[in-house]
Amino acid sequence: MATKSAPKSQLRLEWVYGYRGHQCRSNVYYTASREVVFFVAGVGVVYNVREHKQRFFLGHNDDIISLCLHPERLLIATGQIGKEPYICVWDSMTMQTVSIMQAGHKQGVTALAFDKEGHRLVSVGLDGHATINVWDWRKGKVLATTRGHSDRVFDVQFHPFQDNVIVSCGVKHIKFWTLCGNTLSAKKGVFGKVGEIQTMLCLAFGADSLTYSGTLSGDIYVWHGNNLQSVVSTAHSGAIYSIEGTDEGFVTGAKDSCVKLWDTDFKLITKVDLSQTEEGYQGLVVRSVCWRGDRVLAGTQDSEVFEIIISDREKPRCLIQGHAEGELWALAVHPKKPFFATGSDDHTVRIWNMQNNSILTKSTLDYQIRSCAFSHDGAELAVGLSNGSFMILKTRGLQEVVHIKDRKEVLHEMKYSPDGSYLAVGSNDNYVDIYAVSQRYKKVGQCSGHSSFITHLDWSQDSKYIQTNSGAAERLFFKMPSGKQVTNKEEIHNIHWATWTGVLGPEANGIWEKYTDTNDINATDANFGAEVIVTGDDFGLVKIFRFPSLKKVAFKTLCTLVTAGAKYRKYVGHSAHVTNCRFSVDKSRVITTGGADHAIFQWRFMPEGITQNGDDQHNINAYVDSDSEESDSDMSDVAEVDSDIEAERQINYERAVYKEDMAIIKKKIKEDKSVGLKRKPAPNEGLKLSFIHGYRGYDCRNNLFYLTNAEIVYHVAAVGIVYNKDKHTQRFYLGHTDDILCLCIHPLKDIIATGQVGRDPTVHVWDAENCKTVSILKGQHQRGVCACDFSGDGKKLATVGLDDNHCIVVWDWKKGEKLATTRGHKDKIFVIKWNPFEHNNLITVGVKHIKFWTQTGGGFTSSRGTFGNVAKLDNMMCVTFGSTADICYTGGGNGNIYVWIGQTLSKCFKAHDGPCFAIHSLDKGFVTGGKDGVVSLWDDQFERCLKTYAIKRSSLAAGTKGILLKDSPAVRAVVLGHGHILVGTKNSEILEITKDGVMNILLQGHEMGELWGLATHPTKPIAATASDDKTLRIWDLTDQHKMINCKVLKKPARCVAYSPDGKALAIGMNDGSFVVVNTDTLEDVIQFHHRKEEISDIRFSPDVGKYLAVASHDNMVDIYNVQSTKRVGVCKGSSSYITHIDWDRKGKLIITNSGAKEMLFFEAPRGTRRTPSNTEIEKIDWASWTCVLGHTCEGIWPPSSDVTDVNASCLTKDKRLLATGDDFGFVKLFEYPAKGKHAKFKQYVGHSAHVTNVRWTFNDGQLVSIGGADTSLMIWNHGAPGESRGDSDDSDSDSEEEGGYDSDVEREKNIDYITKTYANPIRTTEGVKPHHQDYEDRETPAVSREKRNKPKVQSQDPTSMGTGKKKRIGKVNELELEMVFGFRGFDCRSNLHYINDGTDIVYHAASAGIVLNLSSANQSFYLEHTDDIICLAINEHPRFKNVVATGQIGAKPEIMVWDTMTKTTLSVLKGFHTKGVCAVNFSCSKIAGSAGHTQRIFLAEFRPDSDSQFVTVGVKHIKFWTVAGGELVVKKGILNKIPELAEIPKMQTLLSLAFGTNNVTFTGAMSGDVYVWKENVLIRVVQKAHNGPVFCMYTTLRDGLIVTGGKERVGRDSSAVKLWDQEMRRCRAFQLDTHRPVDIVKSVSRCKGRILVGTKDSEFLEINEKTGEAKLVTCGHGEGELWGLASHPSSEKFVSASEDGTVRLWDIVNKRMLSKLQVGAARSADISPDGEMIAVGLKNGGFIILTTTGFRAWGSKRDRGSMILCIRFSPSGQYLAVGSEEGTVDFYDLSKGASLQRAGFCKGISGFITSVDFSPDSKYARVSTGAYVKKIFEVPVGSEVTDKQLLDKIVYASWTSVLGREVVGIWPKNADKGDVNCAHVSHGGNVVATGDDFGLVKLFDFPCPQKDAPHKFYVGHSAHVTNVKFTYNDRYLLSAGVFLFGSASKVRKAKTMIKTCRKDGDLMFGPKKIPLKN
Repeated sequence: MATKSAPKSQLRLEWVYGYRGHQCRSNVYYTASREVVFFVAGVGVVYNVREHKQRFFLGHNDDIISLCLHPERLLIATGQIGKEPYICVWDSMTMQTVSIMQAGHKQGVTALAFDKEGHRLVSVGLDGHATINVWDWRKGKVLATTRGHSDRVFDVQFHPFQDNVIVSCGVKHIKFWTLCGNTLSAKKGVFGKVGEIQTMLCLAFGADSLTYSGTLSGDIYVWHGNNLQSVVSTAHSGAIYSIEGTDEGFVTGAKDSCVKLWDTDFKLITKVDLSQTEEGYQGLVVRSVCWRGDRVLAGTQDSEVFEIIISDREKPRCLIQGHAEGELWALAVHPKKPFFATGSDDHTVRIWNMQNNSILTKSTLDYQIRSCAFSHDGAELAVGLSNGSFMILKTRGLQEVVHIKDRKEVLHEMKYSPDGSYLAVGSNDNYVDIYAVSQRYKKVGQCSGHSSFITHLDWSQDSKYIQTNSGAAERLFFKMPSGKQVTNKEEIHNIHWATWTGVLGPEANGIWEKYTDTNDINATDANFGAEVIVTGDDFGLVKIFRFPSLKKVAFKTLCTLVTAGAKYRKYVGHSAHVTNCRFSVDKSRVITTGGADHAIFQWRFMPEGITQNGDDQHNINAYVDSDSEESDSDMSDVAEVDSDIEAERQINYERAVYKEDMAIIKKKIKEDKSVGLKRKPAPNEGLKLSFIHGYRGYDCRNNLFYLTNAEIVYHVAAVGIVYNKDKHTQRFYLGHTDDILCLCIHPLKDIIATGQVGRDPTVHVWDAENCKTVSILKGQHQRGVCACDFSGDGKKLATVGLDDNHCIVVWDWKKGEKLATTRGHKDKIFVIKWNPFEHNNLITVGVKHIKFWTQTGGGFTSSRGTFGNVAKLDNMMCVTFGSTADICYTGGGNGNIYVWIGQTLSKCFKAHDGPCFAIHSLDKGFVTGGKDGVVSLWDDQFERCLKTYAIKRSSLAAGTKGILLKDSPAVRAVVLGHGHILVGTKNSEILEITKDGVMNILLQGHEMGELWGLATHPTKPIAATASDDKTLRIWDLTDQHKMINCKVLKKPARCVAYSPDGKALAIGMNDGSFVVVNTDTLEDVIQFHHRKEEISDIRFSPDVGKYLAVASHDNMVDIYNVQSTKRVGVCKGSSSYITHIDWDRKGKLIITNSGAKEMLFFEAPRGTRRTPSNTEIEKIDWASWTCVLGHTCEGIWPPSSDVTDVNASCLTKDKRLLATGDDFGFVKLFEYPAKGKHAKFKQYVGHSAHVTNVRWTFNDGQLVSIGGADTSLMIWNHGAPGESRGDSDDSDSDSEEEGGYDSDVEREKNIDYITKTYANPIRTTEGVKPHHQDYEDRETPAVSREKRNKPKVQSQDPTSMGTGKKKRIGKVNELELEMVFGFRGFDCRSNLHYINDGTDIVYHAASAGIVLNLSSANQSFYLEHTDDIICLAINEHPRFKNVVATGQIGAKPEIMVWDTMTKTTLSVLKGFHTKGVCAVNFSCSKIAGSAGHTQRIFLAEFRPDSDSQFVTVGVKHIKFWTVAGGELVVKKGILNKIPELAEIPKMQTLLSLAFGTNNVTFTGAMSGDVYVWKENVLIRVVQKAHNGPVFCMYTTLRDGLIVTGGKERVGRDSSAVKLWDQEMRRCRAFQLDTHRPVDIVKSVSRCKGRILVGTKDSEFLEINEKTGEAKLVTCGHGEGELWGLASHPSSEKFVSASEDGTVRLWDIVNKRMLSKLQVGAARSADISPDGEMIAVGLKNGGFIILTTTGFRAWGSKRDRGSMILCIRFSPSGQYLAVGSEEGTVDFYDLSKGASLQRAGFCKGISGFITSVDFSPDSKYARVSTGAYVKKIFEVPVGSEVTDKQLLDKIVYASWTSVLGREVVGIWPKNADKGDVNCAHVSHGGNVVATGDDFGLVKLFDFPCPQKDAPHKFYVGHSAHVTNVKFTYNDRYLLSAGVFLFGSASKVRKAKTMIKTCRKDGDLMFGPKKIPLKN
């Protein structure tokens, strides 16, 4: 009888016929060893041409579609398709996986490339966004990611001659990317007029920033930078699919069949037309080329690879052949020779020699081929075609013999009879036709009866029968040649089959797994002699089963037998469905064909007993494991399953509510609470965790370790515990939020890792000495983390999740980074263990499996342990390593120890009766522990058991701390150390065993089962607990902390209560019974069973305890008389189960709570119902209060909570504090009574899920709490006020603002950066924009004698300064930013710093980072930001001098890290923030951006002495953060009682930070106080450090002195800047002398006796500490929009006027402000032609005229009610034009004096006025409006000019209009989203400068009548540019910027340079290189 085990025979891949040429390119290369590497299907192939051998990489699980070579040419990277595609990097010599890169792409990886050093890899995905990823490939980590393009990207490469430059190309695009930090920034290729935009397919590179791209048209485009420089036209006559650059030049391959070689300048060297060669054919397409030395490889679309020797290029040699694109189904093996034939949808039939792996002959037919068969002598080959016909060909030469067509549908199966007489042909018409060979294939029979298409057929040995399979899973039999169906079972049974290729029948039943579809298996072939059958299926797998292959029984149900597939061996390589498989005639080989991959695989068949040669080892491992896990082992049956293992396997850790949900609940609290509602305050007193009884042993293992100091670390509930056995004390790690399930220890025994349950469970790494978090690992697991282990070198941590696939993740735990991940196993993994000798190797063991893993980059390779004949498959419970890397030992579920050498089982032997749960190794031996309660010591070879220790009561030492409940508890953890054996048991005991076998109980707790019953003794520090584990336990709560008594109960217990005298204990059971026991002996006194459901609460009446109230889930409370032991009353009336009961002090009244939220009252002893009022209830003196309902505890309920969410409460004896336990694992303290909703509280963590009960001890000195599922008993010490504090409830939700109100703080708090839209118009306009208007075209011939039109603006040659001579003005060609006046102070802080030892300062304005040299006053700029910078930080580390970080606003804001000396970007950080980055700060060596509070955070700063600790301050909060790996751990600031203050300080809005030594932090508050914190606790308040908000603080690292800056009303006793000592006890004040009533300092910095001060009004000053003198360094406009700008007519000065209320006169040459005057909010300004007067238009509709010299008012007037938007002097100086928002222009005659009489005004203007320009004679004025209309008026009368001839003659003295034919070109295509706000034509009249709503300053030729004219653009303004003006000599351009939300205004000036553009078309503007726009 056939066995059901997997066969011992094996397959080894020997050869692959084919190459993937279609839909791929650049995928065949020479390696360094001159071998050829390529891919086909899912296999990477390395072909040694000289030896004619192939090696295979089988690490992919789907089609490979991309390949690239490492620069060293030995490593290969391949990318695949699939739902979760990955990239493998593998070694072409060893064929081993080096790295796996996962989770970076979707759908597929279409292109790959290494950088020139080989450290990084770039990849492109097949997703809709063509995602580009840059990888650190060795780590498998994504360094940067971005969306590549909206259409397909075909190629991507690192530029070998430019660092950090990547080029990608594809459908109608090419992009040039710069990699900086984690950001890829793109520049599109600029085609210009050199070439047309088209699809580019491939890339190559040359020196001097050259890039070559092959195009769809056959041209080669040559790029310099991102500009198209030239085109190599018609390089090919078809699409160029591949270019490769070498030292000798370039090689290209294209659709035109040609391979061309080019020199390094892309001049043609030679050409090879492959279609004209002997091996070639018409239509040959070259998809891949590679040039090395004298040889060129060419891969074709039809799956050939040619090798061309350049010297003999006319005779290329075909190295590889395969079928072309199209499905491959037809396969037949020659009956006598080692040949086989294949036929495909590519219309070709081919005959192959499997000995020398070559093609013998091929022929192309007219139709697709779907089946073929050799005649019995091999002379003829029958071929079935897709049109229903078949052909007979001669085997030699493939000439046609006959062509017959009897069917319409495809012929899918055909076979000759064994005697050669007949040919049977099966079609999709559901028939099999029989043809007589000798009668020239005359049809002699037909088999009918099938209801579906024919899939397989086989002949009997005597040629008298055939059996057929159909698509409807029918198996029929027919007699030959008549075709009559055979149904007689006996007749069928006696048939002997010549072949077996069908998939149906009892002999093949075992090949079908459970739930498989009929068409899943496509082909089989049986080898009768070796008793195996090979199959090919739709999953790309080739499998071998025993033959006959019988199903095995999977499991039995009551009425059915469920069967599963037989055991098998499986082999990967084909990517999709395997369509056919056949044994060779001598059965030595198997041939398989792939459908979609059209590849042919040739496997060597190794029968049982024949082992493989060593050279095949590399082919064994594949990346993917079996889909059918239980079908892969060699053994068919499994050892018996132990009940404990089965129970553990079934444990479900899912929760209805997780702790993670608390964030949502907190948010709901804030939404639910009514605005302004006062909440009951939290209590001043607190709790501190003192001791925990319990150890998690029932479902965990190996979770108990010795530290180096002999302390013991373990876990229970959500607490990691460090236990000192000498002092009998505990320290706690309380960072977890749910049950800890696993624990491991670092090799140095100082760091612990623990994993927990959770929706998104975390792993915490923490320090055992101080119990502080070191790292938190998160985001990779689901449900929980069940196993973890540190690597041998301690650098990595491996974790296993509880998700369905039990995913394995390897972490760099210090950084918190995921290094690698993979699916572990479908069943539970119990242990993961690193190989201590090989840091990339792991083992996992679990249910029915052991796996050996190797980490490769971001993934793993794995293989199963091979049991062979040594043992049966077993559940593996534990694992450890021996003294060498290749030996490990596992403990089995049957008690055996398994010894593994490599991945093969060497031997096994019995060690325990029952499962061996624990194993531990030391240098001298091993220790094991089992379910049998025995601990065994073994020698160092695991050969001899040295000693056994049975855990029994008789072995316990005298004075041990506890009681052993029962002998031989199952051992779950065991460890050797410090001369002892440490043991953890399933029953939650921790014991220590000496060498002599003496045992000492150190700690213990309840066993598995919920724990609900808790009572404290009325007069002693003793507690009693009762649990579902059927035990009653008595605990000593003194420093002894031990279990002092115990009783085993008959039933699980749910409640317990002491009598008032403490002599009796009542215990309620879950079956409705209860028992009263004597507290001393624990012997039963009485027992009752009156109820059916569980007893939920039980209480003695006070005083003598005469009555006992027993509450049940039957909705009743029974009252018993204790003395008479009779039931005397029943309390009825509850509509649901009773949850809590309490007695009044007199013993007369009972209060009950029910599950229906009822609170009822009953009189004792009869149980009569009472209904007292709320006031009466409060007056009642309750003996105890454990209820959770009622208005006195309304505040304990969180919002939207269920009635069962709060499980228990307990009130102190003095009725001040109410403790509660809830379903979220929190113990909370409330002030009592907790009236009103949502009272504030203190909360304490430790319990994992629901806290089921809490009780105060007799003297309120301790609180005892118990956890339901976590089975732990926690003892909390009750501290005095301020002594010990819990996590206080958030107070930031209260509406009142502590510390008063400040307008500046309020404004900063509420500032909205979202409403600032980068491109929205700043002014509301109406009308048709100029670029959409129609102009009358006046065509002028290209060459014409007609006189050119006169320019409409008069050019001016200014008088040269001092000489009086006219000086010719040259054309302005270029701008370079030279100076920015301004500093962002109004909403930013701490953004002004000394750098370079105080010689320079760095700050920001608009989107520019600015470095100002203090001695020369020169500025330099960093201009890479795209929007407003709102924060800045300097790096004070000596290694990173002059490094600055700046953060901006925006939808996806960036943080730029840059060098202040070179202005180069060092890193770009992006993708972590939204809206904006409001604070940045460097640590000692890191940078962090802040996040983490519900309200605004103002500042985040690292402690200067720490890399991991930083502090954030903001609206009513301070938080102290620790960077723990990849997560942040936070502590809130705790406000304590301060001795010098009468009350505990309230939390204020905190604005600034400084640091002292020893973890001291100083924070500046809104009230002017400075709060001083030690760690996270308030220790002191510096009262009124300033009289207003303390906006900024600065810590001087050199001497520790602290500078503060605040808001102060100027006076003798107040100062806005103060210098303090290190402890902020003494200070020195400095006056600023700004002549303002209030000084508001927003930034301070200190260096070498100088203090730098930045104010809200955009001034910065420098204070000399010695003299106290304050000197103004520079200034700018304050808050408000800046529009007014005018340049002086004869000197390099200008005027600006802003909504900050000031007009300022500036000196450009000396870079300083000359004068300033407060005039009120201003919108426009102009300077008279003689330079003597300044006119300013005001926002209130008036205007004012000042004298330039004294800067005093000369006259003012207000004739309009809305703002003056434009004000202009006439060229004669006589008239002043004043344009308003009302659409009017008024003319004032200045010759009449300061009375400013209006001489006239213009009417009929639509829209507000934007500009006014006069004619040179001052007779006419052109007015432009916001409705995009321009009109010309006479001056001063204001009448409109309409005469066309006159209009044509008028020219203008200046041009500031954005309207008119002459400037149509200044309007961009995207002007619909924003306006061009301003324009100014240079005085030379040949260029016009503009400013727009996109923040750009642009330079155009003037005039520019063509739409979207070419221009140069300049950045620096963050948003709207409101005004631009050239200076009188065109030497400078001035520009003004504004911010929608009222930003500080900026004036910037740019020096114009008289020079031509460089030839490359690029411009340098400051540090930014900007392309010309064409």
